[in-house]
Amino acid sequence: MNPQKTAVSPWLYLFASLGTFLAAQSLVVVSHELTHSTMAWLLGAMKNPLAIVWGNPIMMTGWDEGVEYHLLFEHGQLLKAAVIGSCPLFMHALVITACFFAISTSKVRNRWIANALFWYAVANLMELVAYIFMRSFAAHGDVGIFNRGTGLSPWWFFLIASVLLSAALVMLFRTILPRILSLFALPCSPLHWGMLIATAFILFLWGSGLRVMAYVSGPQWLFGLLGIPAFFGFVWFFRPRPSSKLF
Repeated sequence: MNPQKTAVSPWLYLFASLGTFLAAQSLVVVSHELTHSTMAWLLGAMKNPLAIVWGNPIMMTGWDEGVEYHLLFEHGQLLKAAVIGSCPLFMHALVITACFFAISTSKVRNRWIANALFWYAVANLMELVAYIFMRSFAAHGDVGIFNRGTGLSPWWFFLIASVLLSAALVMLFRTILPRILSLFALPCSPLHWGMLIATAFILFLWGSGLRVMAYVSGPQWLFGLLGIPAFFGFVWFFRPRPSSKLF
């Protein structure tokens, strides 16, 4: 029997996936801030790219890239501020694309590595869901800095980025998640439901909706409520069906 198709204990898979996601989330948080600071350093806006403000990697609080955007705006360096503020979003998009390509084309033969790439992609998508769907109209934060620096209406970023992000989410649930379940030969229908619910919860509530509602000030916190219908909508639409080959 092909060892890559040998069934794995559901409990082993769930606990391993939980640990993998927490590690992936921490890596995403650190890489997000370091992308800001490294770009600022390359553009001469920061002396030390490692001088970020370190926070809690699990709760994703207390972090800051340490870039003094107000000085950039005061000196008319608008485009520089826009590039520094938005570069992590493009980094997340590139990482997601690479992970999807590796998993969907079977470039990665080891299923545990493929599983790690899956959760790393989910952690990166989680960031984009928060910034694009819920914080595109905020006056502060990465997108707010980009909009202010470029002078563009936030509608441009929101509409274009939302289309691309929606396509990535559909691919995740329609192609990438079934691929991971197939690699592990997981036969348990409740486990399929559990993976679907856990992935949707992470994307639309844990790393975005709940965080926006809890930490974003002003009326912008209301955008976090979008995570609730998004969670239930994706779970229902991509629910396991008897006619599916996998489910």
